[in-house]
Amino acid sequence: MAKRRVLLVDDEVAILLTMKAVLEMNGFEVETAASAREARLKIKHDEYQMVMTDMRMENDAAGREVIQAARTAPYHPAVALLTAFPEDNWSEMGADQMLVKPMQTAVLVKQIEQLLVAHAAKLSRLASAAAGPAKEPAKKAAKKSAAKRLASKKLTVKKTVLGKTSARKKVATKKRKR
Repeated sequence: MAKRRVLLVDDEVAILLTMKAVLEMNGFEVETAASAREARLKIKHDEYQMVMTDMRMENDAAGREVIQAARTAPYHPAVALLTAFPEDNWSEMGADQMLVKPMQTAVLVKQIEQLLVAHAAKLSRLASAAAGPAKEPAKKAAKKSAAKRLASKKLTVKKTVLGKTSARKKVATKKRKR
């Protein structure tokens, strides 16, 4: 399984290093940023499946800046707001989930896993909706083709079975005649 890349953004070095260690022990590939500015540069130049950011760093709007940068990234990462100061409007800011510090590591990892699964499903639905009606004829043609192949296999199997049955009857008939 490929490692899931996470960008962890927090201005408190102790939290940053602890969270990085916890996530890496649970199979994540983690990069860190100690400021919103650094995080925006990393989001622009690399790809992550998830961006986790503190809300208040070098200023009160730093977390919002990171969320906005993640939301405008062409690869559409999941976004979690990681904060000790819960915000009521976290979803309006563009975050997919709010994680409140401090938190038990097992709970944190479980919530991150669930968010990644939900986000992947959301991206899949959006991609299907974007493909829309143009893909439908191709899907129908593929289904018809598969149905034809299956029908021909069944026909071949029936012929084989019938052929063996009639061959057995011929052998039995020849034995009776003798």
